[in-house]
Amino acid sequence: MTQHKPERLDTEYRRNGTTNLIAAMDISSGKIISQQMKSTRNAEDFLDHVKSIVDTAPNDQHIIICDQLNTHKSAILVKWIAKQINYKEDLGLERESGILKSMVSRMQFLESKCNRIRFQFTPKHCSWLNQIENWFSRLHRSVLSNGQFESVEKLKIDMLQYIDYYNKFLYKPINWSFSPEKFMEKIKV
Repeated sequence: MTQHKPERLDTEYRRNGTTNLIAAMDISSGKIISQQMKSTRNAEDFLDHVKSIVDTAPNDQHIIICDQLNTHKSAILVKWIAKQINYKEDLGLERESGILKSMVSRMQFLESKCNRIRFQFTPKHCSWLNQIENWFSRLHRSVLSNGQFESVEKLKIDMLQYIDYYNKFLYKPINWSFSPEKFMEKIKV
């Protein structure tokens, strides 16, 4: 949409391909610290993303907030985390025994507060609790809504330019103002 011209709406469009964006935000600064764009969205892609997050500060503690996609609780992720934290116990066998037996047991291991690299999974249907999901909404409104991209490469370039712009001018630390106490007060009947 440009000045003095009506917004164009196409009822039909030609799809030139897709890409999947996986991104992470450092909530203490508000900056996007890691992003990957790939044609797939599988457990290996998510593991690569987690590795890139940990690589930003290899010896630090990391708490990664994410939703409950199966790829976020994969056996390969659990094995990699176990190696990073020097977990010595037997992990068991995928879908048979131990930590690797089920999504529930993997999730419990990944959420363990004993782990230097741990996950916090948002409840189902509560993506608004995850700040990166709110950022994805801004990306959608700013870049993707009503966008026309001749190719996947053009789409990637536009998204990367937005990330650069965001990290230079729009970022701000996340100020959590809603405490558990405020939540309990709100739900009192």
